[in-house]
Amino acid sequence: MIASVSGLLGFYLLFSTVPLYAAQGGAGEFGAGATTGAMMAATVAAELAVPWLLARLGYRRVLALGLLLLGLPALVLPLSPALPLVLAVSLLRGGGLGVLVVAGTALAAELTPHERRGEGLGLYGVAVGVPSVLGLPLGLWAGDALGFTPVLVAAGLVPLAGLLAVLPAGLPAGPALPDTRPVRTRTPGRLAGLSGLAGLTVLFASVTVATGVLVTFLPLAGSPELASLALLAQSIATPVARYWAGRHGDRHGSARLLGPGVLAAAAGVAAQIWVDAPITVVAGMALFGAGFGVLQNATLTLMFERGETGTVSALWNLAYDAGMGVGALGFGLLLPAVGYPAGFAAIAVLMIVTLPLRGRPCR
Repeated sequence: MIASVSGLLGFYLLFSTVPLYAAQGGAGEFGAGATTGAMMAATVAAELAVPWLLARLGYRRVLALGLLLLGLPALVLPLSPALPLVLAVSLLRGGGLGVLVVAGTALAAELTPHERRGEGLGLYGVAVGVPSVLGLPLGLWAGDALGFTPVLVAAGLVPLAGLLAVLPAGLPAGPALPDTRPVRTRTPGRLAGLSGLAGLTVLFASVTVATGVLVTFLPLAGSPELASLALLAQSIATPVARYWAGRHGDRHGSARLLGPGVLAAAAGVAAQIWVDAPITVVAGMALFGAGFGVLQNATLTLMFERGETGTVSALWNLAYDAGMGVGALGFGLLLPAVGYPAGFAAIAVLMIVTLPLRGRPCR
């Protein structure tokens, strides 16, 4: 948790700040968008490579690699806001993000006792949700109040401080993570397990598509002030629901949560049809956040039961990041033809269509 939170805080401090830095440096709106696009493309590419890295280097070294890629390149940014430099840094930091989230999620699953895995993943989910709540507004505020350089330097140093948590056990610092590698499991019905992984991945991706749509377009559909309040409600509801789902899933089975989670998330998106009704918008986003949090925990827990930790973590994080990107891009292409109300309704239907992929309602 220390390693993951420090790395993600460094990431979120610059998530909105770097595009602004590039734009004010002369890159314009296209350059600003290119920095985020390059970073997320590198994230997805790195996520695919992490299982291979974990098998060869182990968790501790791979986590250290992720922290280094998030921290060191950021310290170069104060030299110049020139687009080529910013893009190069964004690619490296995106790779670091992909490495960190996959390795951190997988190790959290392996360190948690099996009978409390849902609760452990829920607690880990709450921890890694904090950096986005703090880092996004803090980075923008500090960039405006203090200038870009202090923010860029701080965002580079914070992930490097997280290296204390992954130092070898013989050194007198940090809690010293175990130098282990993913546990390879060979269980009967492997093909059925892989089929279940694919279904859960698609189901979860449909909800992350909705997340990308809402985060990107809700401020444009109505007022930015209302969207800010609605997104805050969602950001609070999601980690609370994720932790609750973990505790409930350990006792009663996580598969039973998939249907209610999808329906809650879909209802929350459908509520955004009334973009000018403040109570409906905020309540809908809180409902969507609750469904999203439940599905984050339930899908991840079930996938870990059916596959190897490194592979599962890579698939789940890939569904998360790629789904958000596809959602934002696809909705932008769909919007001119259908408008916001019909577009939000279509996203809600998309999630409901994936309900058959949840499989049998058992553990």
